[in-house]
Amino acid sequence: MDNKAAVSILTALAQESRLAVFRLLVEQGPDGLPAGKIGEHLGIPPATLSFHLKELSHAGLVQSRQESRYIFYSANYAAMNNLLGFLTKNCCAGSTCEVTATVCAPNCA
Repeated sequence: MDNKAAVSILTALAQESRLAVFRLLVEQGPDGLPAGKIGEHLGIPPATLSFHLKELSHAGLVQSRQESRYIFYSANYAAMNNLLGFLTKNCCAGSTCEVTATVCAPNCA
């Protein structure tokens, strides 16, 4: 990941509603949620939610799939983990420290 990509992702998350949407989708796991349920859960009107989902999609943080007449959104864990790795790459100036990088890989059975 380069600086430009990291800034794009961080910019998308630097808004309260988008951050809430992304965190909710991370909690839901790979199956995600339909757009209507996201809006209901967070109290975001459909037009506003559509805008926020578009911004998160353009940053590569969420992906969508259509099932019947519903569009399901889910977190892009690879993008999230790449950002975390980028942010912690030079942790402790390269010296040994207690911080260990974690990777989120939901295990939904």
